[in-house]
Amino acid sequence: MSKNRRRRSQGRHTSVRHVPLRTHWLLLTTLVLTLSAALLLEGYTQHLFDERPDGAPRRQAAATSVPAAIASGGPVIEGAAGRTATPSPRTIALTFDDGPDPVWTPKILDVLRRNGVRATFFTVGTRVAENPDLARRIVAEGHQIGLHGFTHTDLGTASAWRRSLELRETRLVIAGATGVTTPLLRPPYSATNKALGDADWSAVVQAGQEGYLTVLTTLDSQDWRRPGAEAIAAAATPAGSTGQIVLLHDAGGDRSQTVTALEQLVPRLKASGWTFATVGDAVALPTAVRSAGTADRWQGMALIAALRTSGWILDVLSWLLWAAGAISLLRAIAVFVAARRHVRMRRRPWGAPVTEPVSVIVPAYNESAGIEAAVRSLLASDHPVEVIVVDDGSTDGTADIVEALRLPGVRVIQQQNAGKPAALNTGIAAASCNLLVMVDGDTVFEPDAVRMLVQPFAHRRVGAVSGNAKVVNRGGLLGRWQHIEYVVGFNLDRRLFDLAECMPTVPGAVGAFRREALLRVGGVSDATLAEDTDLTMALCRDGWRVVYEERAKAWTEAPASLGALWKQRYRWCYGTLQAMWKHRGALAQRGQAGKLGRRGLVYLLMFQVLLPLLAPVVDVFAVYGLVFLDPWRIVGLWTAFLLLQVLMGAYAFRLDGEHPGPLWSLPLQQFVHRQLMYLVVIQSVFTAVAGSRLRWQRMERYGSLQVPVTPSDAPAEPQLVTAAPAAAESRAEPWAGPAGPYGGHETDPWACHPAAPAPQNHIWPSEQGHPHP
Repeated sequence: MSKNRRRRSQGRHTSVRHVPLRTHWLLLTTLVLTLSAALLLEGYTQHLFDERPDGAPRRQAAATSVPAAIASGGPVIEGAAGRTATPSPRTIALTFDDGPDPVWTPKILDVLRRNGVRATFFTVGTRVAENPDLARRIVAEGHQIGLHGFTHTDLGTASAWRRSLELRETRLVIAGATGVTTPLLRPPYSATNKALGDADWSAVVQAGQEGYLTVLTTLDSQDWRRPGAEAIAAAATPAGSTGQIVLLHDAGGDRSQTVTALEQLVPRLKASGWTFATVGDAVALPTAVRSAGTADRWQGMALIAALRTSGWILDVLSWLLWAAGAISLLRAIAVFVAARRHVRMRRRPWGAPVTEPVSVIVPAYNESAGIEAAVRSLLASDHPVEVIVVDDGSTDGTADIVEALRLPGVRVIQQQNAGKPAALNTGIAAASCNLLVMVDGDTVFEPDAVRMLVQPFAHRRVGAVSGNAKVVNRGGLLGRWQHIEYVVGFNLDRRLFDLAECMPTVPGAVGAFRREALLRVGGVSDATLAEDTDLTMALCRDGWRVVYEERAKAWTEAPASLGALWKQRYRWCYGTLQAMWKHRGALAQRGQAGKLGRRGLVYLLMFQVLLPLLAPVVDVFAVYGLVFLDPWRIVGLWTAFLLLQVLMGAYAFRLDGEHPGPLWSLPLQQFVHRQLMYLVVIQSVFTAVAGSRLRWQRMERYGSLQVPVTPSDAPAEPQLVTAAPAAAESRAEPWAGPAGPYGGHETDPWACHPAAPAPQNHIWPSEQGHPHP
């Protein structure tokens, strides 16, 4: 069997494609930037929109810079030249601000059409984008259209760059919606010439320099106060024969009084000899409205599309965030309830104590620095064991070290390098016991770990048991974060999987198997990077129960750098995706296989794949909320989420008998470690979709585990020690630490790298690549 496996492995090795992925990061960056731009646009247009009424009282401003000719001149101003224009005598220009509005603008247009009157509509850019059909109707019915700012902001108090932005974007939106462009501008919150202050005049001058004509008013109908139709009509009626520009509104609230007043005002003024005209006609402007250029039209249409898309994106995000929040809360409740039930369930014995001997299989490739600690810890067990060390073609004397120990009950099998799955299968074939424990060459067992690990086999349906892997090098932030992750995430999830009978992974660092179950599924497969997950899923599909025994503890090293952590989790996640795809048929099966498919695989897909894919969206939206929404509300929601995490962490630490001190670093974990894990999922999904094959990544080990001397003086928690330089130089790379967030893969492979710098890190040479699922 080993020979055949080596042939298959070598065949794969010659055909592996190592495709460097760059496109997916470009795609992800583009997606995040596009999303950020959409939210920025939505935030600017919706949450910086000034909804104060145009005629609302303003603080009296100084007017020392306003020329006297402007203050006493006509309402149409060319700011750059300092010139003004006044409507012809007995000519009245009706102007409507703040629209278009889907309710009131059509009613006002109907009144004007019935009376044969042309007016001027000063429109807000965002409302034109929302109602482009109304903007087109305004132009089509012979009315003039003008600018009233993009977000109705006070141009006098705005910065110069924002003034330009407001005017340009409004002009483009109008061009995109109507096909015309116009220089007519009415600044929001403007009134008569005499009301101009220094800041207002600065805005008028800048607008003139950019090619706009500022149109102020001579009569304010006061309709923004809603004083009644009669009062509005009276305020809009001229006292003499001087031409007038009248201020009215077609949006910004209930304009029913304006519509009624207009029906009274127009016939009355016509009967008095007044002529109605647009602003351009009233002051004889030859080019008040002209056709927009092709570039402006296309840019305007693109801006309208972007505004609509940003609004749609925000709506979708809001629903997704609510759904994600609800699902996450339900998951937290489910995990909490499951953990409590699991504790009560584990108080009941599985049956009669299991006392039969156990074969412990230790696959090893260049594990000279850690193999002695692993083997001695196994012999220190309080349960009868035979230890089989399968040396898979090591070049650092691993087999010699074990043989030199001359320990009773320890066998060494040497084979040509064929990969970890082949080494495990060699050990399975050589084992003399019916119960098998598989352990990595860098892992140290507690004295009672083997005994605890095999007790569930008293139940005939149990085919495999997952133990409790713990981080030994938990110093520093990264170590603490992984320690929290192992205790809170992995072990709580395993309790839930145990209750639901859908355990997806027995970690390679601490797992036990029934020999019969392994032989029925054909042993350990080498078809994926996550052979532990692949094997576990195969056992579940064969009808075996896979359970979790938290009292069986083993200690392992976790990555000590972000780079090493990235490589490890990338491999775990990608291998899990391979295994999920390979065993997707479980979704349609019944019995134990169906539980794995419809419970385990769905759980992994939702919480280990889909939710992490939304993580960048959530983070971008959080920044959006801090800038444009109520920041205290966003902080409050984040605090509530963090509190939930802390409570779950405290409960998980109590269940595991751990000191809760490391939980102080949980807030920092959310900003660094969590983001890294999300990016790992994104990279893995893109790798899988692209059809690329991931090769084994090497991971450094640091010599943190101490060899236990005897069962009586073996420490409850292995202590950190400093490896000697010579040992560090020959230190092998263990396959990985305990189960990860994607089902766990304590199967960190190695690759041979001659003359690699200390500490050496190795990957199984024959496992340089694996087929995509």
